[in-house]
Parts: sequence; C-alpha cells; structure tokens
Amino acid sequence: QVQLVESGGGLVQAGGSLRLSCAASGSIAGINAMGWYRQTPGKQRELVANIASGGATNYADSVKGRFTISRDNGKNTVYLQMNSLKPEDTAVYYCTVARTNVRDWGQGTQVTVSS
Repeated sequence: QVQLVESGGGLVQAGGSLRLSCAASGSIAGINAMGWYRQTPGKQRELVANIASGGATNYADSVKGRFTISRDNGKNTVYLQMNSLKPEDTAVYYCTVARTNVRDWGQGTQVTVSS
C-alpha cells in the first residue's frame, strides 16, 4: 500500500498561483504514473494532470498552459504548479499514484479561488 500526503491547498484570488505537493511513502517501488484529480460537489472526479514514470505528461484541456505537473523521484513527490487560477478551478484536489492493477489516493486538499 502507498500512503499519500498532500499539502499546499488554500484560498487564492483569481489570477493567483498555488503549488500542491504530494509525498508518497510505503510500497513506492511499484509506482508508475502519478497525478492529480479534482472534484466539486455533485460532480465526478476528473483528471487534472498526469505524469508517467518516464516523465511524459498529459493535462485536462481546461488547465493546459496554466498548470504544470512535475515529479521528484528521489523524494517520491509529485507537484502541481497552478498559475492564472480561475474560480472554476475551485475544487478538492486529490493526489493519486498508479501501480500495477492498483490506484492509491490521497485525502484531498481544498483549493478555493475567489473572484
């Protein structure tokens, strides 16, 4: 099992920036991709960004050009730099890692963007 601890959420004005971090511990040897999802009340959890073990990334269209995902394999940590934030980015952001046939989730961190 992998434990994920997220940090960096909070309240920011529109146009501002936040950086989310997620540190993994436990059975980290089997981690492949790492990523971030987000969820708002009444909606399904949606992919924000994903980064493969080799560094390939993909982003939701809504965040392309504004968000950047990166990972530090030495620290077993994945980051999400969020710039030019919009009120519609308000959500609970969840860190996730993919292992063979298993996906682990963090507890979530709230991001609120005020207009």
